[in-house]
Amino acid sequence: MGREFLNVFSGWASEYDSFVEGKDDQYREVFRGYDTILETIVSRSGKSVMEFGIGTGNLTLKLLEAEKNVWAVEPSDEMRQLAIEKLPSDTDIKDGDMQEYPVPAYPIDTIVSSYVFHHLNDSEKKRALSDYASRLSSGGKVIFADTLFASEEEKDAIIEEATALEYDELVEDLNREYYPMLSVVYNALKEAGFTQLSFTQMNAFVWIFEGTVKK
Repeated sequence: MGREFLNVFSGWASEYDSFVEGKDDQYREVFRGYDTILETIVSRSGKSVMEFGIGTGNLTLKLLEAEKNVWAVEPSDEMRQLAIEKLPSDTDIKDGDMQEYPVPAYPIDTIVSSYVFHHLNDSEKKRALSDYASRLSSGGKVIFADTLFASEEEKDAIIEEATALEYDELVEDLNREYYPMLSVVYNALKEAGFTQLSFTQMNAFVWIFEGTVKK
């Protein structure tokens, strides 16, 4: 998430929470187990967390409730306003994205995001992970939840099924954005210097993937 998809964020902002609550048939599977996905990220995070693309603030709120220090980053004005209304009044939300963002004012031991990493193309993903590895101290982690596909054939089959169901918005989304192959993310993490890599599938779309910096 550079700024390429800001118009999409703006269009989603007012409806996003209804999607994550399973009220839209097209995205019900994408967000199945949403609370568990967010809670898993929180449980694996350290004390000092930078969150990219906080959206309407759902993960941010869980991190704060778990007494984490959160450096919150969001590029969309519309999303940021909704998050402000949801989060504690003293929450400072920075204007930034996964490539250009205000540098944290204190050491960060975990970098997290949910449903965001696919807004970077494969080359941008590699550069971003290299940046994060350099910013984290030894033992620091990235923990991301996002849609991954095991193969191009799996992705094509899911798009074909969604097309048959006339899930036109989901099909457009899957064809427009940079949903990666699992192998691409695995190799990008390794090349950036992350170790102890883990991939946990949470539903038919979303995986939580994690890596640890060893310096």
